[in-house]
Amino acid sequence: MLQDKKYISIDFSETDLIERNKELSVILDISNFLASSLKIDDVLNGAASKMLEHFEFDACRIYLMDKSGRHLNLAAFRGTDPGGLEHVGITEGFTGKAARTRSFIAQHVSELEDKDKERAALLASKGFKIIICVPLIAAGEVVGVMNLASGKLMKLDQEMIDLLEVIGNQISVAIKNAGLYENILKKNDKLLEKKNMIEFFAYSTSHDLKGPAIAIHGISKLLNKKYGHLLDDKGRDYCEKIQKTSEEIVTLVEKINIYTQAKVAPLNIEDIKIGGILNELKDEFSPVLESRHINWVEPKEDHIIKADRLSINRVLRNLVDNAFKYGGDNLSEIRIGYSEDEDFHVLSVGDDGVGIKKDQYDKIFQVYQREETSRGVAGAGLGLAIVKEVAERHGGKVWAEPGAEKGTTFHFAISKRLHGK
Repeated sequence: MLQDKKYISIDFSETDLIERNKELSVILDISNFLASSLKIDDVLNGAASKMLEHFEFDACRIYLMDKSGRHLNLAAFRGTDPGGLEHVGITEGFTGKAARTRSFIAQHVSELEDKDKERAALLASKGFKIIICVPLIAAGEVVGVMNLASGKLMKLDQEMIDLLEVIGNQISVAIKNAGLYENILKKNDKLLEKKNMIEFFAYSTSHDLKGPAIAIHGISKLLNKKYGHLLDDKGRDYCEKIQKTSEEIVTLVEKINIYTQAKVAPLNIEDIKIGGILNELKDEFSPVLESRHINWVEPKEDHIIKADRLSINRVLRNLVDNAFKYGGDNLSEIRIGYSEDEDFHVLSVGDDGVGIKKDQYDKIFQVYQREETSRGVAGAGLGLAIVKEVAERHGGKVWAEPGAEKGTTFHFAISKRLHGK
């Protein structure tokens, strides 16, 4: 006995369990099966098969309650063709009675009531003598009824009834869980459909806006050039404002297009040298670096990573451009870094500028989110959102943290497990 010992250690053996306690081993087997799938058809058909495997029944039918709560529809069967028994009202026969009264019912086919003589004749024609109905109840709700049929008389004691009720409860819970899972999948499909519609709308709208914006810019520029001498100062000022606003619209449209592409465009995963991209960016930004006397620091060693070249180029360009825009007048250094661990390559872009407030670090990667220091600086609020999308599509993430003394450092992680296109 346990009270005479400090502990008991027994190796689990399913074979020994079957020999010691057949009922418990049946529950274990059916429980393991029901936990192996969340697809409702697999759960129901497998449960029906298990009932015939473990018991001396010749047929098993599982009915599910419809949404109205007034009818039961056949969802799975094993052992015989259920012809004529596909639908049952809860006011009909022993199946309906089991659902209506939440009762375990066992009955001789020959002793069915007069109003069930037609059903009795159908069952008798299939060779059945015993019918058992197990109500399937989960969390207090009747989800269906399991019918079991035998062509021979059988002993039915309280232990057998208890076992069938426990198994019925297991099946009920599995049905409920499978239904919840199915609802989640449907909702996910609807969300994905809406997401695709929004992305298509954003792309098509931005595409349609770009042409008129460029036209407005060109017309206002031509107006100012040809007829500017006829306008007063206020008129010329209006023309310049129209040109500037149209330029901002074009920039915003291009940013929206880039953001959409970052989310859905196929990635071309290939070996790329970080040093080559950094050389291109340094050449691109050299006029700004020289005019503002900003020091450019990059890794001494080159590194090769697997990634989409266009995406990585876009990420580094956005982060460097952000440093120029929001670093402030005293910005004096931009640092490009590289590190790695077992799972990720990590690129970083840091500066010694004005920095970002701590409560903004999580918000700045959201769409159209701009930090307080960006006030007065042209931008669409999509740059860091694009960086986030690219990171996630590369199996990684992006985050920001304060610099050692001042400024901000952005870290961009890329999975080492990317393959092919």
